[in-house]
Amino acid sequence: MQGYNVIVVFNENADRILLCKRKKNPYKGLSNFVGGKIELNENGFDAAYRELEEETSITKNDIVLSHLMDLTYFYGKCSLEVYVGKLNKPVTVSGDENELYWSALDHNFFDTSQYAGEGNMGHILMEIEIYQKELLK
Repeated sequence: MQGYNVIVVFNENADRILLCKRKKNPYKGLSNFVGGKIELNENGFDAAYRELEEETSITKNDIVLSHLMDLTYFYGKCSLEVYVGKLNKPVTVSGDENELYWSALDHNFFDTSQYAGEGNMGHILMEIEIYQKELLK
């Protein structure tokens, strides 16, 4: 079973999230959280920090990630680890893989015509809202 991760990054004021506009399938042209593949024998946190730095230039010094949840897709033979964190200072993001942008939180992230993941983005953000005091200190 292949492992993947997504990282939900809030800006330092926790009023915006970092998204990417996907250049490749699946979900080409749709917005998504940043993330990627977990390498064989790689620790989940290490993979999350690695992918975050590779795709955005955000480092461990800029953010503390919390492991929010895992989703397992038995028929798709993959798992998804979800991490969340808030920047501890303003950071300029940059990356070559996808177009990065900061989004307000007042969008319908369940809208599958704009957002990747069959509604998962909306679900993940609802879970973060429930636990925001612990997650976004």
